[in-house]
Amino acid sequence: MEHGDEAPALVSTTWLAAHLRNPHVRIVDARWYLDGRKGAEAYRAGHLPGAVHLDVDSDLSAPPGPHAPGRHPLPSPAAFADVLARAGVGPSTRVIAYDDEGGSRAARLWWMLRYYGHGLGSVLDGGIAKWQAEGRALETGSARVARAQPMELVALPRRVVDKSRLAEMLHDGHTLVLDARAPERYSGAVETLDRRAGHIPGAINAPYALNLGPAGTFRSKDELYGYFLKLGATEGKRIVVYCGSGVTACHTLLALHLAGFRDTYLYEGSWSDWAADPSLPIRTGVDPLGAPRGQNATKFGISATTARGPTRTPERVGPAARPPRPARN
Repeated sequence: MEHGDEAPALVSTTWLAAHLRNPHVRIVDARWYLDGRKGAEAYRAGHLPGAVHLDVDSDLSAPPGPHAPGRHPLPSPAAFADVLARAGVGPSTRVIAYDDEGGSRAARLWWMLRYYGHGLGSVLDGGIAKWQAEGRALETGSARVARAQPMELVALPRRVVDKSRLAEMLHDGHTLVLDARAPERYSGAVETLDRRAGHIPGAINAPYALNLGPAGTFRSKDELYGYFLKLGATEGKRIVVYCGSGVTACHTLLALHLAGFRDTYLYEGSWSDWAADPSLPIRTGVDPLGAPRGQNATKFGISATTARGPTRTPERVGPAARPPRPARN
């Protein structure tokens, strides 16, 4: 990590059980759903002892709007610092995030902690499902924690790209773009959330669920390395990951981290940002692993100037505008 200490990306249920009452460990329930269920309600019905709940929409994202990229824009450093302060997270706090979706929501918090300079975040491998399967206790209601002093967070701008930067990277011949969505959304067969169906030309489908093994825990380092190698990842390539709105892409960024790849980037607005711009090309159908990359991007309608958009802050490459949309993912 570029600044600050760094904790392991994953912790086991055994480790967490041994550190459950450690005052320097904060457990965060990151459950969040697209099907109408409320993560906060699931949290109150039963959560890991001492855990607090953070919501993807209200805590781990800024409000969407015409000058924000996609459905889940990143919050400002000050806004995220306030969220962490409310959760009782200070400079020396280990943060352990979990969910019930294979870590796909918890990974958003893990990635954000590192992006904003607090490297003491980890994901509970196997989440609440593994915890319960082992017969470990849950609590109900809401945990009360003392507010911490807000930290002074600083973002790492080179870890985030917007659509204009991504369009340029598609031309350089040194960038692999991975789409972490399910195959049916990548192909365009199903799209219930965003304005257009399909994927970014040249992107390779890498559904985040394939980062997990049969038991619902992350695959081993060697397995993940071999998997990403087959998708086109090499030590000399930059890897950009996107999903629907920048949430589950973080799961694949975590898997890449476990596999040893460090030159990785999040396309912040993801498909919700790209699909909202009618000037940008899309592809449908299933691309083979020989899908166009780098020098072939122009062939599919992507020019280095097609996706130009206004810059937003010095922290990251500025995204282009999109109209607000009620559904978020």
